[in-house]
Amino acid sequence: MIYLRNAAFYGAFYFGSVFVTLAALACLPFSRAAFRRRVENWSGMQRWCVRHLLGCPVRIENQPPQRPVLYAVKHESFFEAIDAPTLFDTPAVFAKKELFDIPFWGRAALAYGLVPVSRGDGAKTLKAMIRAAKEAVSEGRPLVIFPEGTRVPHGERAELKAGFAGLYKLLGLPVIPVAVNSGPPYHRGLKRRDPITYRFGEEIPPGLPRDEIETRVLDAINALN
Repeated sequence: MIYLRNAAFYGAFYFGSVFVTLAALACLPFSRAAFRRRVENWSGMQRWCVRHLLGCPVRIENQPPQRPVLYAVKHESFFEAIDAPTLFDTPAVFAKKELFDIPFWGRAALAYGLVPVSRGDGAKTLKAMIRAAKEAVSEGRPLVIFPEGTRVPHGERAELKAGFAGLYKLLGLPVIPVAVNSGPPYHRGLKRRDPITYRFGEEIPPGLPRDEIETRVLDAINALN
């Protein structure tokens, strides 16, 4: 049965992704709002396929506030990255700059409002990130960052990238850490039926010293390990 479920998932999600992507790109020259809705359709399609074809329940513990904050999300698989527009309301997600060089994807990511992150350009990059982030906040959009900078296997702790503390200081926003345990069921070729859980931690106020904010976020995003 697990092989049949995986075959159904890969067939439906990847085949469906082609049509949703083409529809999104077709909308882009005419309506940014329609384009964003197609992106959200794609994200929702993944969630539907995970729940109904793979048989993985998606559980959410605690409810996030309905206002712009900086969400620091654990990163174990591609699931939570694709799921962000379903989990949050039109999020501005910080993503590696290299991803924006991918043909078509890069243009679409910028149009949706993702924020490029380049680790090698120092203060120049940080200023551009802050500018884009503040514009998103002015539109009432939440900010989403994967502070570890890459996928981390379930059960392991990775130090947070230095850019997270810089963003936290300059934005002056509360931080809500989000733990997720998507690694075991989703980060593999043969996906399993284990539940995927999001756990929203307590809101952390702005203005804390770097050591304290990093420790509190690191502990909270690993709460499901």
